[in-house]
Amino acid sequence: MDSVDDRWYKDAVLYELSVRTFADGNGDGIGDFRGLTQRLDYLEGLGVTAIWLLPFQPSPWRDDGYDVTDHYGVHPDFGDIGDFVRFVEHARDRGLRVIIDLVLNHTSREHRWFQAARRGDPRFHDYYVWADTKPPDAERGVVFPGVQKTTWTYDRAARRYYFHRFYDFQPDLNIASPAVRDEMEKIIGFWLNLGISGFRVDAVPFLVEPTSATNTSPGPNLDWLGTFRSYLSWRSGDAVLLGEANVPREQIPDYFGRGGLHMMFDFEVNQRLWLALARQEAAPLVEALRDTSGIPGADQWAMFLRNNDELDLGRLSDDERRTVFRRFAPSKRMQLYDRGIRRRLAPMLGGDRALQELAFALLLALPGTPVLFYGDEIGMGDDLALPERLAVRTPMQWSEAPNAGFSAAPRSQLAQPVISRGAFAYRDVNVAAEQREDDALLLFVQRAIRTRRRLRELKGTWEPLRVREPSVLALRYELDASPLVTLHNLGSTAVHVHGVRAQGLVDVFANRAYQPPRRAVELDAYGFRWLRDPAAA
Repeated sequence: MDSVDDRWYKDAVLYELSVRTFADGNGDGIGDFRGLTQRLDYLEGLGVTAIWLLPFQPSPWRDDGYDVTDHYGVHPDFGDIGDFVRFVEHARDRGLRVIIDLVLNHTSREHRWFQAARRGDPRFHDYYVWADTKPPDAERGVVFPGVQKTTWTYDRAARRYYFHRFYDFQPDLNIASPAVRDEMEKIIGFWLNLGISGFRVDAVPFLVEPTSATNTSPGPNLDWLGTFRSYLSWRSGDAVLLGEANVPREQIPDYFGRGGLHMMFDFEVNQRLWLALARQEAAPLVEALRDTSGIPGADQWAMFLRNNDELDLGRLSDDERRTVFRRFAPSKRMQLYDRGIRRRLAPMLGGDRALQELAFALLLALPGTPVLFYGDEIGMGDDLALPERLAVRTPMQWSEAPNAGFSAAPRSQLAQPVISRGAFAYRDVNVAAEQREDDALLLFVQRAIRTRRRLRELKGTWEPLRVREPSVLALRYELDASPLVTLHNLGSTAVHVHGVRAQGLVDVFANRAYQPPRRAVELDAYGFRWLRDPAAA
């Protein structure tokens, strides 16, 4: 009998949200923990098992909270520590775990550490990375081309240049400093004590890169990250580190191994999934799945369609990127940083219901832990009038009520404008309306998640299957000699799939009711079928 890995994160379905734009509980126009707690029944009903919170700590909010001024607090707009703890407790009562963003790469320029450092306080000087003269490569390696011009900025108080991999108001912390690493461990311990189940670690490759102006180290120091893993495991045996690390394939084993990450986002699969959809060919996705397979058994990939950032296509070739742009972001205003797409899932797919269902089915059938971005389950749109990545960070659309039911505040006081025009306006796309419809996208996503959660075979071994039809992704899972075959047609033409041994298997989830499979398995355009041994039910 095959052994089943019972680590919670391998069986999880994550839901990413921003407290600021999810639900306003006190009517001031800004989401908060009170409002989020009131919406936990919705998340439980959706079927997700863990909530990933984007930054909610005190911040000037120039980079959506990633410019932190206090790693040990809650932004007063969202409540206080007591409100956070109450939220975690209520989530746990519903069987929902909570992980939070861990922003260790940098702070806000307004952080007391940086203010002390720039004034010459010796206790904090080495918390940041300084240079007497601007390094000659200061214009190289910017993360936000077209918006950011340099990675080194002069500080008049310090009379020196400070390093910032991101915006100039986010000076990088110096992880080479033992005092900084000690502080980072304190931050980890503080939040673990409040009941969370782990962290999504922001910008991991930049966190561990050598940042001294005179450092000639050939690569990242992942031993530092491994130390954080050891400390985390000592404090909480089942807490996880989920890394944002878009790194080349050859570096992945080190991030899981020496770096100690339990999970990483599979950016390679994500980018090639979109290329496969653009070409209507499964081959790029199959190649990516094979390339990122073979990770240690205790570790796990996190799979996603979209998230709060741009859809990064930086690892595709120029021609491949142009292919994805033409299909899903044909206008320049839909693109960002010369490498990505700043659109939500539904508008990228043209509002096509069949394509949206296919995308969700595909996500939930891939070998890894699925991560959903808030609002995608109801087909929310984007607001391209907003700058950069804010286009996909608009308030959750709860109902036809003013402000989409997000807040009772006057519209002018909202943290972000709600989408009120076009095909994705909140009066047409909202939770309440979809809960009343028998065939709504929301109910489809609920059924898909619940089906996935009861399929034990997804915890077993898997392999891509060779089929004759280039538009079809075919995967076979097996656990205790019980097979599960998942078929997804990425093409706009119906097909009959050859080369799959599916006789005797039955549909447990499909885009519609099909006849039992025979020598060839029928699939609609953008159709999908998950086939299982009936004895395994």
